[in-house]
Amino acid sequence: MSRWPVTGVGAVASIGADPDEVFAALCAGRSGLGTLRGFNRAWYNADRLYEVDNRPAPGVDVTGRATALLTEAVGQALSDAGREADLGSVPVLIGTGLRELRSLELWWRDGQSFDAAGMHFGTALRRRFGADDTHTISNACSASLYALALGCDLLEFQDADTVVVAGVDVITESMFGLSDRLQLDPPDRLRPFDRDRKGTVMGEGAAAVVLQREAAGRGPYGFVRGVAVNCDAHHPTAPDPQGIARAITDAHHRAGVKPQDVDLVMVHGTGTPLNDAAEATALAEVFGDHVGSPLMTGVKSMTGHTSGASGLLSLIVALHAMREGRVPPIAGLSEAAPETEGFQLVRDTVAAEVSLAQIDAFGFGGINAVAVVEAAR
Repeated sequence: MSRWPVTGVGAVASIGADPDEVFAALCAGRSGLGTLRGFNRAWYNADRLYEVDNRPAPGVDVTGRATALLTEAVGQALSDAGREADLGSVPVLIGTGLRELRSLELWWRDGQSFDAAGMHFGTALRRRFGADDTHTISNACSASLYALALGCDLLEFQDADTVVVAGVDVITESMFGLSDRLQLDPPDRLRPFDRDRKGTVMGEGAAAVVLQREAAGRGPYGFVRGVAVNCDAHHPTAPDPQGIARAITDAHHRAGVKPQDVDLVMVHGTGTPLNDAAEATALAEVFGDHVGSPLMTGVKSMTGHTSGASGLLSLIVALHAMREGRVPPIAGLSEAAPETEGFQLVRDTVAAEVSLAQIDAFGFGGINAVAVVEAAR
């Protein structure tokens, strides 16, 4: 069993420009849902997304937004860890679903200036931070926890003393258009684990953490105890409860904990009927008689589904919950879905001492990742 300290965090989402703002907004139940800022509203059924408001003007979209969010989150994490912005000898691992695909769309359709080198985050990370060892992991919605698993392996095998792990995605028009055609009656908001959930709504964001073999200086936010990944390849879009359950059990095993030890579960909770049901079934199976013990919450009702960033964003929220002794709610949860019977779903921000937290992230194709983090006490 390993125990890797998290010494710095960074995050940007529709509800906040740094981790403290994001956590405060979550605890206040403040949503980042808004009308479309970057796409033509007349072309689609849906007109609401959880976008980061950093475009130069309403309706004007520009290239490089994913890279900008990523470098902002990485810069925050480095500053928070008290490190100089020099990553010349530090591996940087980025989880993403779509990289700079939105920039490619704007180049192809609108003729905006965009160089092919900009598709690779490593180009910008080298220019700003001197990073020469960058790796992009494209594993859909579990990508940033996959990156976290690789980062832990680098520390475990002594290939690095420090790693930066990040996740990022912005909404592309091709992805939005695809979901719009599948959701003829688009959801008005994202409602994880609600009986009347209608589907997911995409969000934008980036998250980053600094992991080290040993914490130096001030105390760490917490410790990564274990990360489990698998690919059950059950179906392109229908998750398999058994594949998810195996990932959760493996994460507990790697962390050296039992289900009854877990105080908080940060659910993946995309608000789609199939995903929520599969996750709930897996949680019920793994936790068994202890399923009512951990608090269960998620961030997507307020941030939207931030895809490649979502796993790491949930991890940062879990670390903040441990530090501040309070857990944000699943905002807008009206009537819990029947498959969550017995779950301790958080409906309002609660004060709680959280020592161990589980973070779920599951992607298309049965790409599952689960992390366990421990409070710094």
